[in-house]
Amino acid sequence: MMLLWKRLVLLSIIGCLAEEELIFRGPRWRTEPSDLILPINSPDQEATIRCDADGSPTPQYRWSLNGTLIDLGSDYRRHMSGGSLIISSLDKDQDTGIYQCTAFNTVGTILSRRASLQFAYLDNFKAQTRNAVNVREGQGVVLLCGPPMHSGELTFAWIFNGYPYFVQQDSRRFVSQETGSLYIAKVEPSDVGNYTCVVNNSITRLKILSSPTPLVLRNDGAMGEYEPKIEVHFADTVPAAKGSVVKLECFALGNPVPEISWRRTSGVPFPSKVKMKNSNAVLEIPNFQQEDTGTYECVVENSRGKNAARGRISFHAKPHWLQTATDTSLSIEENLFWECKANGKPKPSFSWLKNGENVMAEGRVQMENGALSIAALNLSDNGMYQCVAENKHGIIYSSAELMVLASPPSFSKNPLRALLKARSGSEVTLECKPQASPPAISLWKKGNDILQKTERITLLPNGTLKIANVSRKDAGSYTCIAKNQFGTASTTGRLLITEPTRITLRPVNMEIIVGESIVLPCQIACDPSLDVSFSWAFNGQLIDFQRDGDHFERVGGSISGDLMIRNIQLNHGGKYICVVDTDVESLSVSAILVVKGPPGPPDTVAVEEITDSTAQLSWSPGRDNGSPITGYIIQARTAFTVGWQAVGTVPEVVNGNTLTATVVGLNAWVEYEFRVVGRNSVGMGEPSPASARTRTEDAMPDTAPTDVGGGGGTKSELVITWEPVPEELQNGEGFGYIIAFRPLGAVTWTRAVISTPGVARYIFRNDTIPPFSPFDVKVGAYNNRGQGPFSSIATVFSAEEVPSVAPKKVWARSVSATQIEFNWEALPATPERVLGYEVVFWEDDTKPDTVGKVRISGNSTVVNVTGLKANTQYYLAVTAFNTAGTGPQSPPINTTTKKPPPGQPPVNIEWTMIGSLLTLQWDPVIAMEIESEVTGYLVLLRRQRYNDVNTILTNKTTIEFTLSANDNYLIQIKTLSDGGEGVGSEPIHIYKLSMGARGSGASPLSPLYFTAVLISALLGCSW
Repeated sequence: MMLLWKRLVLLSIIGCLAEEELIFRGPRWRTEPSDLILPINSPDQEATIRCDADGSPTPQYRWSLNGTLIDLGSDYRRHMSGGSLIISSLDKDQDTGIYQCTAFNTVGTILSRRASLQFAYLDNFKAQTRNAVNVREGQGVVLLCGPPMHSGELTFAWIFNGYPYFVQQDSRRFVSQETGSLYIAKVEPSDVGNYTCVVNNSITRLKILSSPTPLVLRNDGAMGEYEPKIEVHFADTVPAAKGSVVKLECFALGNPVPEISWRRTSGVPFPSKVKMKNSNAVLEIPNFQQEDTGTYECVVENSRGKNAARGRISFHAKPHWLQTATDTSLSIEENLFWECKANGKPKPSFSWLKNGENVMAEGRVQMENGALSIAALNLSDNGMYQCVAENKHGIIYSSAELMVLASPPSFSKNPLRALLKARSGSEVTLECKPQASPPAISLWKKGNDILQKTERITLLPNGTLKIANVSRKDAGSYTCIAKNQFGTASTTGRLLITEPTRITLRPVNMEIIVGESIVLPCQIACDPSLDVSFSWAFNGQLIDFQRDGDHFERVGGSISGDLMIRNIQLNHGGKYICVVDTDVESLSVSAILVVKGPPGPPDTVAVEEITDSTAQLSWSPGRDNGSPITGYIIQARTAFTVGWQAVGTVPEVVNGNTLTATVVGLNAWVEYEFRVVGRNSVGMGEPSPASARTRTEDAMPDTAPTDVGGGGGTKSELVITWEPVPEELQNGEGFGYIIAFRPLGAVTWTRAVISTPGVARYIFRNDTIPPFSPFDVKVGAYNNRGQGPFSSIATVFSAEEVPSVAPKKVWARSVSATQIEFNWEALPATPERVLGYEVVFWEDDTKPDTVGKVRISGNSTVVNVTGLKANTQYYLAVTAFNTAGTGPQSPPINTTTKKPPPGQPPVNIEWTMIGSLLTLQWDPVIAMEIESEVTGYLVLLRRQRYNDVNTILTNKTTIEFTLSANDNYLIQIKTLSDGGEGVGSEPIHIYKLSMGARGSGASPLSPLYFTAVLISALLGCSW
């Protein structure tokens, strides 16, 4: 029995822990030591063996070497960083061994895995001359390497007659990586020379060379053939660790050179991972597993006999965990059972540690095959435990913490709710879950009365209270009292009984058209003391009103959870559930919403049969989207149409139950794609995917060329033109045109054939064709299937001759700086037609190629040539023309354009307005010598309301005129001269006038404001 003072100390500690919520945790390994092998002459001369653990309080560390604790206080070469051990000034003799880290805090202690520290080195060969090896040709020989003292993995190679000539291994020569020796199965004269053994340490990367060994050929004759003699072979028993790479060597001397093969004596074939290397002298087994164990045999053979070596590869494995103990918390006086399981070869043995010390089986503590049991736990059993599994190949540790709990009851984490609401008629469950170690005994009170079990009241062993079919008389205060040997605690809550909630307005099943909006009602009547919340689910998924706010919104007050669905889409059809949650119950109602929309796209549109003008189609229906499909429309497109076009069908109207139709009115020899569109009472649906492209059959042309005409050309030609038949109307391959023509009034047609579909012109040449003679002309079409119809007959005139006479009495005058008026006398009647005249002009008589042309039709005999340069001499001539071309040219005449108008606009413009009378005056413009003299001025007056322009001519520098007071005006002044109009002045703006004002065009004026008048002169505005 626990002494009273111990009990008091325990309770005070537990109470303190409960108040401060402190958490203590034993050490857990984050990083454990790993094996190290270092070059003995490492440049940094320092080794770090890592060790790191987590825990609360933060763990401390100590280290042992070969089972002896390292005294870091007196060891200047060793110190810790965190938990890691750092060793400086490394010493092979003092530092080699097995290291183990220990982590500990106030909760407990754990040991790490054991790690070895080794040093790699390679001594030099002794400096002594090696004796020559004498051998007969055909004999086998072994050259010994004899590596010096070393630690760490070595690799071997041999140099022949000096670096860099290395011995190349083949079926005759082999370098053993076990012994380092060189084996030559059959010596040849080319083998004579000096051989040097090269040894490389894989850790230190140090390379050393032996003294050369001379190989000398004896002169007493070659050696005869002999059976193989195995010189390199593996041991009778080869131990192999799980996952390692196993290499078996086998090589024999012999004449002829022996061949090497491998097998398993069990007859089991080698798996694919097994590799043969160095002409089969090496058998390599990567990732060795237990199934790779067995007896392996190397067979060497030549024509003189064979020999064999065999050995067994045994499997061993370090222990590895199958099951480990886990952290456990148990109440005082309870029983603990932990079991750990591990596998290995040989089978591992088990032991247990507590806080780094061996656990002995006695009394309450029992151990058997990795299982640990402790009966009637007490506080002294707290700590860190480790299960240890060990065989001769390794040892592993697994840690777990045991926490023995001893505390009085506490409801700090699981108190009763201060207020618990329950619906009348329901069952109420009140849980009593104190924290207590050992578990507490509980009882219930209602008010001051202890509750007893009745028909409606159930008291469960775990302390839970259940009251069935509650009513208002069950309302009140309930208290759970818990007690164990360490103390007593209680928790109290009030039970409130409410009336059942009713749904007063519920949603009903509905049908709705896509795009519309609706409200699904969900309204309730409930006890006013209840908190109510509404939620909606759609097809089993809760509606997220934030994410799906474009369509869903909850509307209504505290007793209404109506759901508004805006712009309903087809995917909104389904089951909607309104869920009403209160403090005491949850209710739900549902409704099915059917959304009707246009049909979905039909599928698998196929062309079943096709002719030159029809196509038989079939398809499968799309979804009707809530409204039966009433009909289908067929659409087609080709490379010649703009988008999809509706096409005629048989039957003319395709009803919703029909899934085939014949498309009519197609063009022959055209590739078509078809699609089908369904419709229902809601509207037209989405089109189906397009069918595969299908070409209609070919047929004779059924469309004649149009717009047949022609004329023109040169002498003795009949030019016939037409509008080509579009490709989609050519109906087949081999398309061309047949041109038929005859003189007007003749009976017999002359025919020509053109085989190019894109040609739209034909010229018939014959010297007997009279000029400008009428012909009947028609054009037909044909293709490989035959000849199509001809066009209607058109009258076309043959080519005419150019006019033969030049115009006479030509004369010209300069009108301005940029314009010349040119005149001539009309031609008298000539044998040739005259359709008009063409005037040509140029600047320099020596360069008549720089020609400008002006052509006028009809009988006009005057033309104004414009766009000319000022003060420049031009040459001009005229000729008559018709469809055959131009006739002879008149003799050229010349005239000179006038000087340009003054380049200086009128300036210093001043204006005065008195009433509606506007007076303008300006400075006279003086022309320069190269400009035309000023002959007057042109005043331009634009009215804004009517957007018309009045012009006033004057030879003075002042002018008066009357303006309307109800309009805005824009005024500009230009010079007049023989060279034309000069540059205009800056525009002057006059706004709705009714009183006197004065202004100047020399600079911008500030606006003058009057009662209803605004006058301003604004410069810099465009005309």
